[in-house]
Amino acid sequence: MTQRMAPAMDLETDRLRIRPWGTQEAARVLDIQSRPEVVKWLGDGPPQLMRTLGEARERITSYHRRSALPPRGFWAIEVRETGVVAGSVILLTLPNAEHDEVEIGWHLHPDSWGRGYATEAAAAVLARGFAHGLPEIFALTHTDNMPSQAVCRRIGMRDLGVREKWYDGPSQVFGLTAEEYAGRA
Repeated sequence: MTQRMAPAMDLETDRLRIRPWGTQEAARVLDIQSRPEVVKWLGDGPPQLMRTLGEARERITSYHRRSALPPRGFWAIEVRETGVVAGSVILLTLPNAEHDEVEIGWHLHPDSWGRGYATEAAAAVLARGFAHGLPEIFALTHTDNMPSQAVCRRIGMRDLGVREKWYDGPSQVFGLTAEEYAGRA
């Protein structure tokens, strides 16, 4: 049985369901988080590869804790047609935030790359964040992560240049305000 520490996110798009990770999905979390080609784009410093199912279960519990303050959270991206979890999408307060700045992000298993899942999930979570009153949302990528930068552009985020504000080292920063988002409709 899945434990949830916050109101459940359950958002559907044409092809995806965005929902909390279940503890029974630890093997998939391990499969994603143990891959250098995925983890190299996450966080600061050298990639930290996950090694055990126990670590994966702890990570899922952490995802639930990080989802305790809606509309923020860390969720699974499930492909509705197959039930396979493609990866994760996040909407979280940035580390070292001075003004509660919020970041959107995503990481997918390589078997789900190139299908538009990141763009579809990110667009839905971006809309949800603004619908719940967030004034601005940022996306930070490694400066050489061109695929994620392309997702940022596809979901309408502006390139704000390279900054060294929230993470150690430089990040390519994208942003979108609620007003800009509303003006696109």
